[in-house]
Amino acid sequence: MKKTYKIDVDCANCANKMEDAAKHTPGVKDATVNFMTLKMIVEFEDGQDPKAVMQDVLKNCKKVEDDCEIFL
Repeated sequence: MKKTYKIDVDCANCANKMEDAAKHTPGVKDATVNFMTLKMIVEFEDGQDPKAVMQDVLKNCKKVEDDCEIFL
């Protein structure tokens, strides 16, 4: 299952860090961040609860970029 989320991030480098953090979150099959459109597309592994996984994605993203935001 894929879902798109609106994000708030200040620079393209930070967006890349967020993408990498999201990709390494358990339950995420793949993630892509588009800095120009300020969107994150997340593909979840089968059987995962997107809401629970996205809470972990947000925590991981805040570790690398503490002022980023994902609108769930």
